[in-house]
Amino acid sequence: MSDEIYDKLIKRIRSYHPSDNLMMVEKAYQIAKKAHEGQFRKSGEPYIIHPLEVACILADLELDIESIVAGLLHDVVEDTDYTLEDIEQLFNKEVALLVDGVTKLGKIQFSSQNRQLQKEEIQAENYRKMFLAMAQDIRVVLIKLADRLHNMQTLKYMPSGKQREKAEETLSIYAPIAHRLGICKIKADLEDLSLRYIEPEVYYDLAHKIAKKRVERTQYIEQIVAQIKEKVEEAGIDAVIEGRPKHFFSIYKKIVNKNKTLDQIYDLFALRAIVKSVKDCYGVLGIVHELYTPIPGRFKDYIAMPKTNMYQSLHTTLMGSEGTPFELQIRTEEMHRTAEYGIAAHWKYKEGKIDGTIRDQSEEKLTWLRQILEWQRDMSDNREFMSALKGDLDVYGDQVYVFTPKGELLTLPKGSTPIDFAYSIHSGVGNKMIGAKVNGKIVTFDYVIKNGDRIEILTSQGAKGPSRDWLNIVKSTQARTKINQWFRKQFKEEDILKGKELLEIAAKQRGYNLSYLTDSAVVEAIYKRYGMKDWNSIYAAIGYGSMKERQIIQKLIDETLKVKKELVTPEQILQAHNTPENITTPHKVKKHSSGIVVKGVGDIAVRFSKCCGPLPGDDIVGYITRGRGVSIHRKDCVNMQHLPDDEKDRLIEATWMEQEIVKRTYVTEIQITCFDRLGIIVDISKILTDMKLPVKSFNAKTTKSHAVFNVKIEITNIYQLEELTRKLEQVKDVEEIIRVSS
Repeated sequence: MSDEIYDKLIKRIRSYHPSDNLMMVEKAYQIAKKAHEGQFRKSGEPYIIHPLEVACILADLELDIESIVAGLLHDVVEDTDYTLEDIEQLFNKEVALLVDGVTKLGKIQFSSQNRQLQKEEIQAENYRKMFLAMAQDIRVVLIKLADRLHNMQTLKYMPSGKQREKAEETLSIYAPIAHRLGICKIKADLEDLSLRYIEPEVYYDLAHKIAKKRVERTQYIEQIVAQIKEKVEEAGIDAVIEGRPKHFFSIYKKIVNKNKTLDQIYDLFALRAIVKSVKDCYGVLGIVHELYTPIPGRFKDYIAMPKTNMYQSLHTTLMGSEGTPFELQIRTEEMHRTAEYGIAAHWKYKEGKIDGTIRDQSEEKLTWLRQILEWQRDMSDNREFMSALKGDLDVYGDQVYVFTPKGELLTLPKGSTPIDFAYSIHSGVGNKMIGAKVNGKIVTFDYVIKNGDRIEILTSQGAKGPSRDWLNIVKSTQARTKINQWFRKQFKEEDILKGKELLEIAAKQRGYNLSYLTDSAVVEAIYKRYGMKDWNSIYAAIGYGSMKERQIIQKLIDETLKVKKELVTPEQILQAHNTPENITTPHKVKKHSSGIVVKGVGDIAVRFSKCCGPLPGDDIVGYITRGRGVSIHRKDCVNMQHLPDDEKDRLIEATWMEQEIVKRTYVTEIQITCFDRLGIIVDISKILTDMKLPVKSFNAKTTKSHAVFNVKIEITNIYQLEELTRKLEQVKDVEEIIRVSS
């Protein structure tokens, strides 16, 4: 069966590829087939069928050989013994980079958590990763879309819960991306398949009702097609006239958004006329407007004013002879190719070899991609980015067209103001704006721009800059981003200091010293994850209020624990401390049953302080008490930090013993703040029980809307405490968890 699909793939590539040399595709197929041998999908079919079908979808988009080879190999690094180095040696660096990009995108997980804010936070981060992948090589996202499409086509073999989760993820992330890339073929399929699993009853009811009307509707469409063909041929225009059914999801949206029944939606089918030239497009338009009555307000010229994803076409809605409206789209062959394949239609070839670059013309048209990549760099908060992206998607297709004083045409979101217009010209124009004229008359800043307005922005070098009130007036994401950016730059130093202070407080609430969490490798991983230039940008974002300190502290803790576990072993810690300068005589290093190694003292009692409750994994220090041995504290303990100068000579170095040697538990206390609701105690107790953590005490107090629980538990080390914290944070309505120090 796989060989049959492979033959279909080769035949499809040969239909559009200028070279007969497809040895790289053959090689990739044989490697993938061997690598996935013995692996099967949920459907029971051999796993190799999946990468083959993904490659076929990419070939339907007429992508380059490197993309198709990467499609065949996209699961090899993840699921088999092959490495990226192997792929680069066997093929080339370009293929390896594409496979690596798809593998990384595959690790994105969609959140099914109950708290909407966290769900949107993770979803926004997913979008950022998608757009960052586009910045590196947009083909990575095209391969991922093909991968998702085939997974959706075979989703029936997955459990029902997984079906809905994948469908929601597809509708929220992948279909909008396909839309923005202009790939109607994939977008429509992804939306219809998602609807089938999110609203199965609606989907099949819709399919049944449309099928009942199909014969009647098809006859009606064929009659109109014949009438238009006859008139177009008489005019000497070479055109292909065809009817097409609208996909289910677009019909479903009309039913829901416009509160209509299926009987009230007339354009279940649309007609399309594909011609040779732009002149012929307008020629066909004149013929059909003479033949049928156009419905007022339903004509759109996307040829003169293309959509931002490069889509061009003439749209008109006409009244048929039976009194039934129908929609007609008129476009050239090149426009049709762009409408179907979007950005994928713009790969070019050189002497039989694809160079993998995008035409300059299409690069100019993809202003939205450059804008989004600029947003993700400027925006520090994931939710801010998500809001911007959603706003941009929502206004897509709902635009106004305006003119500059020199007659240049610009496109803005519907409802835009002169401030939006100013920032669409340049951030410098917006920042120096003091007024605006529309059609020669002075207007207020909140004037709503109309189609055809001619706008002039008045500026002054002495302008103080934007006002925060403008953020409530502007409609476009671009303007809002640039205004926020201006404020961030003005108060950056102040925000950095404020952000660092807030982060230090948040660290102490979690029982850490901030300096312990901010190793260079850790902070670099985090600021790069958010697309920032440096760590100060994180501080500034926290100080500005666009990023939450608790969110960053959790990321710091996760990264630090990962680094500590990977890079520092107990043996290395002991070796570092057991150096000649630290040890006066061998007998002076004492290992106690407490699990503590105390340096420079003989046999002396060791006890743990109750003020900070140190756990294995914490940075600790010993304090020589008067008559009660050595008291062990965390290094960031408030009592140790405020020790009088004459007492500081009593501090002594102490470290934890190897974890495998010491088997004991330690009592620590955490405070959980949450919205008070029925069952919250049960949810928290279940996690403690599942983790088999002995509870020493459990106290609760409530206010009008909140509950605060103080829980003392026996625990083995700080890593177990962090695991508990992460699990508790997933509980619905839990707001904050801190480690208590008395």
